[in-house]
Amino acid sequence: MSWPDHRSVFYTLGMFLSGIAALMLLPALADYAADHRNWTGFIAGAAVSGGAGGAMILAFRTNQKPVIGRREGFLLTSLTWVVMCAFAALPLALSDAGLGYTDAFFETMSGLTTTGSTVMVGLDTQSRGILLWRSILQWLGGIGIIVLAVMMLPYLGVGGMQLFRTEFSEKVDKIRARAVDVTWEIFSIYAVLTVICAVLLTVAGMPLFDAVCHAMTSVATAGFSTKDASIGYYGPLVQWIIIVFMFIGALAFMLMARLVWHGDWRSLLRDEQVRWYAFTMVCVIILVTLWQFGVNGRDLESAFRSSAFNVVSILTTTGFSSEDYSAWGTFPLTLFMILLFVGGCTGSTAGGMKIFRFCILGSFAKWQIRSLVHRNRVLLPTYNGVAVTEDVIRSVIGFIVLYIFTFVILGLAIAAFQIDILTAYSAAAQALGNVGPGLGPIIGPSGNYASLPDGVKWLLAFGMLIGRLELLTVMVLFTPTFWRG
Repeated sequence: MSWPDHRSVFYTLGMFLSGIAALMLLPALADYAADHRNWTGFIAGAAVSGGAGGAMILAFRTNQKPVIGRREGFLLTSLTWVVMCAFAALPLALSDAGLGYTDAFFETMSGLTTTGSTVMVGLDTQSRGILLWRSILQWLGGIGIIVLAVMMLPYLGVGGMQLFRTEFSEKVDKIRARAVDVTWEIFSIYAVLTVICAVLLTVAGMPLFDAVCHAMTSVATAGFSTKDASIGYYGPLVQWIIIVFMFIGALAFMLMARLVWHGDWRSLLRDEQVRWYAFTMVCVIILVTLWQFGVNGRDLESAFRSSAFNVVSILTTTGFSSEDYSAWGTFPLTLFMILLFVGGCTGSTAGGMKIFRFCILGSFAKWQIRSLVHRNRVLLPTYNGVAVTEDVIRSVIGFIVLYIFTFVILGLAIAAFQIDILTAYSAAAQALGNVGPGLGPIIGPSGNYASLPDGVKWLLAFGMLIGRLELLTVMVLFTPTFWRG
């Protein structure tokens, strides 16, 4: 029996924990400067996290370079999110926010997976350290999932992502050789977009602290706000700025890096998933605007702005809301339920199934139809004009089937806690898609997850995790063959 190289996994995990401990000092400083006692919780959390991380580094270091192969990649990816959430929850549990550990873990899992579901109430009166920590977690999770999608998932061959291995070439050694350069290119764009967003929000009249927090969660398409009313607390100009950055955050960052660093603007404009992403968004915004204008009797500007904001928020899986869209009627709610499954582009901060997989599925369906009509012609499914291999198609179809199956089972498990069907299944959909708010009066845009039983919160936290890590990355750990090698 061949086991994964646990020394490399836990050594790397120790490095991550040490990093999260260092980041806790920022909200500690914010609360200390405001003379708020929550700073002690962050210091205690930093001490525990730093101690655990340092112990792991000392215990598992070797003279050899850490080996992160395919199996180590699966194990490290899943453990990183779980362990970091477990320790990042400590400051919230030790604060005066009134959260038990279950609620604190739920909040941090929602943060690091950029989901945006919250159990916290009274955000307007929370300490700055707590609000800043929630935003930092989402910003960190956003860049983390981009790097994971671009670097690790293609190498692991998860859900059709192996198609993107051609971004680096098929050779693994070249992938690793370019990893640092590509990571820096992507991170720099991510950081600059955050700064620009914060500046524009400040100019638009948002207080500086709120602007920084919302910039981090907008670019990360994450959805945590500093206000209970979310973005509805602010004016129209703020809403338009956030619409732009939510849209950008759900674009493929690898293609943006090509544009910014290599002047290759054609890759972004010609990419199939980018075109379908924009087309889907425009179509749904028009449909909801017409409904708002014609059926709900709203003026055109208000109908268009509210429709654009909330459609972009859900499609990009951000989870901000400008108003309670559950009161708009059955047609918009049905569209929003569908959008919970879609998501943005691959290699972005968005969750969901991803537009890329729907492009592959559509191309495969078209190929099947054409094959019935032209039996003697050699026709192949394509993506961006390039033939798609059978392995990629099989991975995409398998992923979508597993996604739907998981959604059904997760919804049933939540319903077993006496939760109504709309709440249960919209909660399952938003957790897997990392969207944030669900549908209905309990977890809709005007509610939160505080009133749900603890068992449901743990189920949803697991749903957020497997949804964020593309299901297979986590589920493979539960197979005997993974551990047998």
